[in-house]
Amino acid sequence: MKSACVLLAVAGLRFVSSASADPRETMSIGVSIEPPGLDPTRTPSEAVGTITYNNIYEGLTRLDREGHVQPLLAREWTVSDDGRVYHFTLQDNVHFHDGSLLTCENVRFSLLRAGASTSTNPDRSFFTNIVDVACPDASHADVTLKKPHGSFTYELAWNDASILSPASADKNVSHPIGTGPFQFQEWQRGDHVTLSRNPDYWGKAPLLKTVIFRFMPDPLAASNALLAGELDAYPSFPAPEVLSRFIDHPSIRIVRGTFPFKAILALNNARRPFNDIRVRQAVAYAIDRKALVQAGADGEGTVLQSHMAPNDPDYAALPDRYPYNPERARALLKEAGIRPGTQLTLSYPPITYARDTSEIVAAYLEQVGLIVTLQPLEWPAWLGQVFGKGKFDMTVIAHTEPHDIGIYDREAIYFHYKSPEFHSLFEQYEATENPEERHRLSVAMQDRLAQDEPNVFLYSRPRDTVMNSHILGLWTDQQIAACPMGDVSWEP
Repeated sequence: MKSACVLLAVAGLRFVSSASADPRETMSIGVSIEPPGLDPTRTPSEAVGTITYNNIYEGLTRLDREGHVQPLLAREWTVSDDGRVYHFTLQDNVHFHDGSLLTCENVRFSLLRAGASTSTNPDRSFFTNIVDVACPDASHADVTLKKPHGSFTYELAWNDASILSPASADKNVSHPIGTGPFQFQEWQRGDHVTLSRNPDYWGKAPLLKTVIFRFMPDPLAASNALLAGELDAYPSFPAPEVLSRFIDHPSIRIVRGTFPFKAILALNNARRPFNDIRVRQAVAYAIDRKALVQAGADGEGTVLQSHMAPNDPDYAALPDRYPYNPERARALLKEAGIRPGTQLTLSYPPITYARDTSEIVAAYLEQVGLIVTLQPLEWPAWLGQVFGKGKFDMTVIAHTEPHDIGIYDREAIYFHYKSPEFHSLFEQYEATENPEERHRLSVAMQDRLAQDEPNVFLYSRPRDTVMNSHILGLWTDQQIAACPMGDVSWEP
């Protein structure tokens, strides 16, 4: 085991270790991507939530390991009969890591900031439905919505709904301040982020004293570190083909779980030729997604027909409207006036699945006459150019947010999908809290997307966690991009 002072060289990477620290109070977690910053209210990067969700930051509500909404900074709430006013009662005696007291004014600041015209919050459209946040006193917050939103408390549990302090919000990108069980200690760029136990945490005290999130994009180096005991766990291990190295190891176990992983070939619906549904359909027909699952998900994934992962309670196993049919793809391209040799660019972020999937997709599209240039982008460039500005032809990305089908109703979404039919279904969905009616409408939304094919829905895959067999409490099913460490410990 390791902790904080001595640098060790393992597989060409540096690890932080300290002979003086109690190894049973320290845990090292591997992650594949270094986040662009540590403020989840500014960026959609999954890596931010992995490190900060319910570790550094907390929201009014949280999602538990089964995906159910639970109280957090709000200990209880009531909803008006018309579904527009939420009355939250805050927890008592909660302090931010800088010592400032949590009050209703923090809630007001955070929610209105997230929906402001200058906000870069990845779910800004969710917060623009908030008319105002009133503070009858320091311990209560009344949130008024423009219209009912049945998913309101669920979405308040997301990373980007974290409650912040006005005094520290502008510095959270590099030095995050929250109310969580761990506080930020250091960020050594290119290597790790270290969190330390919050001695003044308002809730149940965490069992670990130190948590180190190590950036390990190379699966081979990560596996070497796990085998050497220099890494304690790696949730969402990125390379199924490497897992065989751990099978006979006496102190390592592999746990297969689920998470809302939805890999898509996103298409720019506002740009020719993808503003023509026939071209989008042609691209879908051109890709053998079953073969893609075999290659990109080691045969353990699920071919997707819409934007919903199989672990979602509202997932619908829709019929395959676009089975692999290159002849049909060529016919649709010809019908749409797309000539053989048409050149397109496929951009992708620096993630193994995105690179491998992009290479296979490009090969399939070239078989139907589309010449594809692959464009690898670093995370800041992908987030700015593709996600932020929507300037791209195609991109491969996995959405890992839970139950996020509502992104297809956003005014500003990077793939520029607009559908009055989908909008109507989504409005009906959020206007009701009846579970049966919400499920029916969710299935109808999935079917609408499958018909319109704004993006090519590729595959979902399971989540493999490689971990020391003496670790207790680590999430192996992931309901949201997160690795909450408050209840994690070493076996006695």
